Amino acid sequence: SIAAASIVAKVIRDRVMEKYDKKFPEYDFAKHKGYPTKQHIEAIQRHGFCEIHRRSFKIKQLAQGQ
Repeated sequence: SIAAASIVAKVIRDRVMEKYDKKFPEYDFAKHKGYPTKQHIEAIQRHGFCEIHRRSFKIKQLAQGQ
């Protein structure tokens, strides 16, 4: 079903983000899974974007901080 596929996709994505957390610990991907939480936005403001950040998204808070 679509619901089951959605859950599987989220679990896989969460695991991928946990691996990225080991490669880029300064962003704390294991906690926010890449979503634009306050903590994540502050990490980007401190450290800049890393290779996995999608630059196509315009986050208002980032524009104010950079």
